[in-house]
Amino acid sequence: MLDHFHVPIEDQVLVNREDLHRVTADIFSVMRLSEEDANLAADGLVTADIRGCETHGVSNMLRVYKKQYEDGNINPQPRWKITKESAAVATIDADGSHGLVICPQAMDIAVEKASKVGIGAVTIHNSGHAGMMAYHAMRAMPHDMIGYAITGGGAIMVPTFGAVPRVGAVPHAWAIPADKMPPFVLDISSSSVAANKIQLLRRTGARLLPGLLAEEDGTPIMETQEVPEQTRLLPWGSTRELGSHKGYGMAVIGQVFSGILSAGIFGAINPTKTGPQRNGSQFVAAFSIDAFRDVAEFKSSMDQFLTYLVETPPAPGHDRVYYAGLPEHEEAQVRERNGIPLHREVIKWFDSTTDELKIEPLTKS
Repeated sequence: MLDHFHVPIEDQVLVNREDLHRVTADIFSVMRLSEEDANLAADGLVTADIRGCETHGVSNMLRVYKKQYEDGNINPQPRWKITKESAAVATIDADGSHGLVICPQAMDIAVEKASKVGIGAVTIHNSGHAGMMAYHAMRAMPHDMIGYAITGGGAIMVPTFGAVPRVGAVPHAWAIPADKMPPFVLDISSSSVAANKIQLLRRTGARLLPGLLAEEDGTPIMETQEVPEQTRLLPWGSTRELGSHKGYGMAVIGQVFSGILSAGIFGAINPTKTGPQRNGSQFVAAFSIDAFRDVAEFKSSMDQFLTYLVETPPAPGHDRVYYAGLPEHEEAQVRERNGIPLHREVIKWFDSTTDELKIEPLTKS
C-alpha cells in the first residue's frame, strides 16, 4: 500500500498480533459467533493488518461488522447449504453468513474438489462483506494449489463514460506459491482505488490524489483536492484515454462470476429481502498444480521468474522492482517483529468497545 494511505508515525500506536486477534475474536464472540467462526473472522482481519492492507483490517472493517451484527444484517449463526454441486463445482447459499466466515469454508471445498479432479470452484450468494480477498485465495497455497477469489457487491463505481454507479469495485485476488521466493499474491480492485482507502484518507487527513474518484456527474477528478463527501469510484485507468475500459470490463466479469453465476446480486439489480449487507456474493477457485505439472518443478520455475522480475534494473528515482505479494510479505515480517501500527482514533474505538462489551482491553506497546 502506498505510504500516502498509511497511518502517520505521529498517530501510530503499536499492538501485538496475538492480542489484536484475541480482542477481535472476543468482539465477534459477543456478537454470538461460534468460537470457530469468531477466530476465523478475526484471523482474516488481522492477516490484512499484518500484511499492511489496512483498508481491510480492523481499523476500517471491525466497527462496520459489529454494527451489521447488532442491526441484524449479518447472521451470526448461519445454516449455509450447498444448493447445486458436481465433481468440480458447487453453489452455496450462505444464509446471511459473514463473508469472512463462509469464504474460507468455500475455499476448503474448492481445494477438496481440486485434489480429486484438478480444479475446484465454488460460488456463494446471500453473504456479507468478505474482507481481504487475498486471505481466501492464499488458503489454497498450503495444498500446492493456486487460489483465486472474487467478490461482487453493490453499485459504487461508475462505468466508463457513465454518470451513475452501476457496478461494484469487484476485487480479484490470485495467490500462487513458489519455493524459496515469497508467493505471488495479487489482490486488486477493479476501481482506481479501493473504497476503503478513501476512509483511510479521511482518517489521516491526506488529500485525494488525481484520477481516483468522479464528480457527482461522473466527470473524473483529475487534480489533487480534499476528499469529497460523495464517493463515486472510477474504474482503474480513470479515463478512457488512460484505459478505464479495462477496469470497467474486469468489474463486469467479476460481477458475472460472483453475482450472476451464484444467483446472487449484480450492481444494484436483483436485491434480496434480507438487507443490503447480505447481498454479498463471491467466487473462489483452486487449481491443483500437480494436475498440470510436477509441483517441485513448478515452484522452481516460479522462483526463477520472480527472481528475474526483482532483478529488473530500476528506473530513475526508484530503488528496486517488486512483484505483487513481495511488499506485503516484507511488511508482515516487520509487523510480526515490531507490532501492528493502529491509528490513535482506532485505539480509542477499541478502548470504548471493549469497555462497552466487558472484554479485556487491547494491550498497547
